[in-house]
Amino acid sequence: MNPDIEAIEQVVRDAEELQSDVAGFTGLLTEEVALVNFTGIRLRGRDQVKEVMAKALSTPLKDVLTKNELLDVTFLRPDVALAHLIKHVNDGRTGALTFVLVKEDDAWRIALAQTTPVMTS
Repeated sequence: MNPDIEAIEQVVRDAEELQSDVAGFTGLLTEEVALVNFTGIRLRGRDQVKEVMAKALSTPLKDVLTKNELLDVTFLRPDVALAHLIKHVNDGRTGALTFVLVKEDDAWRIALAQTTPVMTS
């Protein structure tokens, strides 16, 4: 298997595993990350993500857990990839999650994470 795909799959697993660990999760991000959450709140930069995540984890949001299902990875350049995922939330919501990942110092990091709610009928 392609080592870059394996590394990106590991980032996806780590993002799920570290969703309640501020330092661990934000360590997966680029310094200038852009993040748009389920409700459309936009965050810019690792420091803002740390601050907002720490506050959220001190509320009932700490009990909202997700599972990430990786659908595919597309390389835009050898050091830039799109990862398309489905986010399954333990409260029944589903989201289309997109990561833009960049390779920095031989490590893949999330430069953009955007979740769009998937409406079910």
